[in-house]
Amino acid sequence: MKFGRVIGTVVASRKYDGLEGIKFLVVQPLDEDLNPQGRAVIAADATQQAGPGELVFMVASREGAQAMPEVFVPVDLAITGIVDEVSVENGPRRSQPTAVWYLPDPGVRE
Repeated sequence: MKFGRVIGTVVASRKYDGLEGIKFLVVQPLDEDLNPQGRAVIAADATQQAGPGELVFMVASREGAQAMPEVFVPVDLAITGIVDEVSVENGPRRSQPTAVWYLPDPGVRE
């Protein structure tokens, strides 16, 4: 899941049959501090309610196609929610990993 800010709309005169009525929006991806990251992308609006200026979250790849009303349409990125508020924890705890992976000792047989 990724954060993004809607910065524009896309008008398409022709669409795949399963995408009629779906809005396409120009979205600027954001990093964890909500700063612009990379180039703007085009996302299908699975919520059918997002608009310019709104903070949204998106899913990509197969999950993007599954989020659409008609599943497995040719969509690589879909807006799946509109964000009302973000609360980010600051301080030393934020820089620590959220999970620790323990690998088995290669010398021990199970």
